[in-house]
Amino acid sequence: MTIQPPPAADQKIRCDACPVACWIRPGMAGACDRYANRDGELIRVDPHVILERTLDQGGRVVPFTQRKSEWAGEIVPEDTLFVTAIGAGTTYPDYKPAPFIVSAEVDGVDMVTVVTEGIFSYCGVKVKVDTDRFLGPEQATVRAQGEAVGHVTTGEYGSQMLSLGGVHHLTGGSKKEGRVTCDTLLELSNGKPVELTIEGGSTIVVEAGKAPIINGVPEERMRVGCGSATIGIFAKQWFGKVDDVVVVDDHITGVLSEHASGKVLGVAPTGIKMRGRRSTPGRYFQVADPGTGWGGTSITDPLSILDPFDKTVAKPGMTLFMVSTTGEHAAFFRLDDNLKPVEAEMPEALRASTERIKENCEPALSTVLFIAGAGGSLRAGVTENPVRLTRSVKDTLTRVTCGGAPVYVWPGGGITFMVDVTRLPANAFGYVPTPALVAPIEFTLKLEDYAALGGHMDHVRPLSTLGDHESRLVPQIQGNVWPFGPEGPRWGRE
Repeated sequence: MTIQPPPAADQKIRCDACPVACWIRPGMAGACDRYANRDGELIRVDPHVILERTLDQGGRVVPFTQRKSEWAGEIVPEDTLFVTAIGAGTTYPDYKPAPFIVSAEVDGVDMVTVVTEGIFSYCGVKVKVDTDRFLGPEQATVRAQGEAVGHVTTGEYGSQMLSLGGVHHLTGGSKKEGRVTCDTLLELSNGKPVELTIEGGSTIVVEAGKAPIINGVPEERMRVGCGSATIGIFAKQWFGKVDDVVVVDDHITGVLSEHASGKVLGVAPTGIKMRGRRSTPGRYFQVADPGTGWGGTSITDPLSILDPFDKTVAKPGMTLFMVSTTGEHAAFFRLDDNLKPVEAEMPEALRASTERIKENCEPALSTVLFIAGAGGSLRAGVTENPVRLTRSVKDTLTRVTCGGAPVYVWPGGGITFMVDVTRLPANAFGYVPTPALVAPIEFTLKLEDYAALGGHMDHVRPLSTLGDHESRLVPQIQGNVWPFGPEGPRWGRE
């Protein structure tokens, strides 16, 4: 279908950067906020971001807002600057070369970095929520603003995992579902807090790098280990101070007197009997339903997971210490004449042990990993023969970064990458109303390798040609591998 131009009186111009093909009024920006109409000329709104290497050399970081002036393209050592794709714009569906193909000399080697802001319908985020509390059953739907945006996936050690976004939520549902999913991914990727509700479970607020808030309560710590691991860690510290210990855990509850570590130490049997399914000695599964109580279970009374003690083994006066895997819950009991546990004042040694468990629990955080597939037309903006780029990445001749941040490239076909969003400069992600996310991606390789894979050599421009009208400097984020460094790709210093 041919799109008819608007009446001349409107003075709109059409943006051809992506298939949305916005008609932009004078003084206004397009849907992606990357391009605008300035006096009838299509311009990029945000300056192009250049990373400045200082941290790993012990230099003092000067935020770009505190510089006396923006970078004016003056000659600087090229190995201290890296061109990111943030603010670069896009050529999607890449019927023309990427917006910037920039050459630089690094340690005497000619390098090239190809940058573009990819438009990703095939994308999502994986959220790791550090908590022992039950968030919801696996496969349960996760909702934002009432719309389905993902699901609960398999839990990991001390963390609950969510998978959000993906092409089916972005494009396969209702228009509102797609819009809300896109909004959710954008907020999370840009480090903003998002409230999520899980069917059959909790309401949580997650924000990359911050503690999760579960049912209105900020989480403080993730567990030191499962109940069995906790027994193994602290068995020596409990030996001789208490007759038996139960570490309550939703997954694997540990019992000291039956556990291998207890046997090695010579802890005598106490006649304790546990509910749930016995695994190997001292390890019990399913002692209670999942929940937000002791050790991620539904219980508020730890004695509810015990059956009566064995009268042929247990003796009045025996002591029992029960604790959760985070040390948040703890109680001390003594058997009465009827062999029933009665709560008593906790000895100082066990109180100190509870604090030691807390000390060994790491702070609870929400981790957001952006994941996207860059195996489509985006590669055509790099080379006329896209499969060569894929092979070059797999052969570690080409380094992939996202806003200058290191990524993990998944094995298998295509270029599926994953990145920790806290490793990128602020507000590195955008969106278009297709709906899809706009994310930066860079490909860095030797200039000779770029020529060999059929790159767009006619569009290579020196780094020194980027001026203050289109670029700004921001400091490299501490801990990130420098994209021009020798680590990883085979083009490292030889």
